[in-house]
Order: sequence, then structure tokens, then C-alpha cells
Amino acid sequence: MIRIVVMEGDETGQELLEQSLCVLDPSLLGLELELERVDLSLENRRRTANEVVQEAAEAMRASGLGLKAATITPEGAGDVGSPNRILRERVDGKVIVRTGRRLPGVAPIAGVHHPISVVRMAVDDAYGAAETREGDPGAADEIALRTERITRSTCRSVAEYAFRAALTMGARVYGGPKWTVSPVYEGMLKEELDAASARHPEVAYQPVLIDATYAGLLSGATDAPLVIPALNRDGDCLSDLVLPMFGSIAGAESVLLAFDERYDTTVAMAEAPHGTAPALQGKDLANPLAMILACGALLRHAAERHGSACERASRAIYEGALEAVGGGIRTPDLGGHAGTTEFTTAVVQRIATKLEVWSSLGA
Repeated sequence: MIRIVVMEGDETGQELLEQSLCVLDPSLLGLELELERVDLSLENRRRTANEVVQEAAEAMRASGLGLKAATITPEGAGDVGSPNRILRERVDGKVIVRTGRRLPGVAPIAGVHHPISVVRMAVDDAYGAAETREGDPGAADEIALRTERITRSTCRSVAEYAFRAALTMGARVYGGPKWTVSPVYEGMLKEELDAASARHPEVAYQPVLIDATYAGLLSGATDAPLVIPALNRDGDCLSDLVLPMFGSIAGAESVLLAFDERYDTTVAMAEAPHGTAPALQGKDLANPLAMILACGALLRHAAERHGSACERASRAIYEGALEAVGGGIRTPDLGGHAGTTEFTTAVVQRIATKLEVWSSLGA
């Protein structure tokens, strides 16, 4: 039995989660799946004072697999805050991976054709940093202070995963932090990237300062697949640039990974990289592609423990989703006219056909 912790969310995030679960139907995939649902809506997080988030994290640590809907992060001080931060810390997540890829029939920006994976820190850096202010509020000499931290283990995880991912993709590791300006803080990630390069001499490595990385994405560096390792906030910003370069921020999944001492995956949590899109709630217009691909990513990681049937199901989901886009079934953000449900239905039909054909061929 393959157990997946399904974390419910808010607004359009919850609607898209329900759509994505159509592709995790055990009768469709021929897999023994158990979906353990946990309510992470803002209302329930407030009601339980985030205890439900802790429970979801523990359930993921036990199962190794999680699928999360987009959730609301309230802005008020003293509120429940971001569930993502709690989940990442409690499962000891180290890396978030977001891969922009060409969507069939959708013209990319700046002539980008090859996949680009952003491998960022999942914890540390600007997120969760201690902040204070000194001086009279509003005065010209008032000072805002923030104390950030990164750990060697997180830097090492980002670097090692980046080089392993690049080897799998046939990509080069490109980019890096602003190590010239911050040789002590950001330089720690650069040190680990250099060390990982020495461990993986077969992988092309092109360290580039973060500002030059942005420029390179729009001026010729994308002539081959890229893996871009990054600090937490740098990677957050980078992925919000990279994914729309291929058509839509809803065109790719986001995966949080935790590792053991050998850098084998212990927990994989997949989700969409976008928010709850309240303006689209109830209109059947939001793009479910990222959430559907998140299901495919989750089964790809499940294959490490549960075998080739999961890998086959993962491939069917990826191909079915991308073929639907290539066949002209696209939501408005990709220039089409299909609704949310129409797109999901088309993907499910393609998955069913693929699995039936592969079965008939003995594949």
C-alpha cells in the first residue's frame, strides 16, 4: 500500500487539489493508493493553533509522501503564519525543486527550449530571520535589522542535489549566490558547490553571480538544460521568473525534499508553486496543470520505494498532461479556452489510454 498524505488548502488551491486527485484514482492507475487527508485550511489552522500542521508533518515523515494544496498565509502578526515553513522544518526538508519545461504548442519567452531546474534551499536564509527596528518609529534615522542564517548542511544538500539532478538531466550546473559581496555568508553555498563539482567532475559547472544569472537567462545561457542552485529567497524569486518563461507559473510542479545521510530521499512533498488565486475561485478557469504534475512527481519519488508500477503511472501522468496541452486543450493563462474540469478530464482520458496501450504491448 502506498500512503500519500493529502493536505487540503484554501480557495482555488482546494479546488485544484480536488481536480488533481482525479489522476490519483487507484482504479485509473492500477496502484494500491491510500490517501490520508488532512485539513490545512486557514480556518482549521487557526482553530487548532497550527497543531494540525504538526500532525501533517508527522504523517509525512511516516509515509514519505505528501501532496499539498495552496494555502493562505495571513499577514497579521501573531496569526498562524505559513504552514509551509512549519512543514519544511518538521520534515527536515532541505531542498525545493521547481523545473520549467517547454509546454507543447506554447511559445516560450526569450527562445528558451531546454528545461531549467531551480534547486533552492527549503529553510534558512531570509525566511524566519529575526527582525527588529531601532530608533523612533518614522524618524529618518530609524533602523531596520534582520539576522539571517544558513547552515552548512543545507548548503551541502542544495549543492549535492543540484549536481545529481544535472547528471540525470544532462544539464550543467549554472549560477550561484553573490559570493563576491558576501564571502562569509553566501560564500558558504559557493564553497559547497565547488566541493560538489570536485565530487562530480562529469557534470559541467559554470558558477555565475546571482545578478548575472538573471541576465544570462535572457541572453544566451539557456542553450542547454540548466540546474540553478540558490539560496532560499534567491531561488524563490528565480523560480517565479523561470516558470513563466515557459508560459505560466501554473505550468510546473514544486517538490520539497528531505534526505538521509546518503542524500537518498526520505520525504517528498509536491505542490503547485502558485497561490490560492481567490479571483478565480468558483469560476472553473484556474489551470490545474501544476497540481496534476505534482501528482506525477510524487509517484516518481514513490517509485524509489514501491517499484516500476509507480514510475509507469508517473510517466503516464506527465505525458497525458503535456499531450493535452499540446493538443490545444489549454486554460486561459496558456492562451486557451478550456475550463479547469475540461482540462482534467482530457488528462484522465489520455492517462487511461496510455496505460491500456502499454499493458497491451507488455510494457
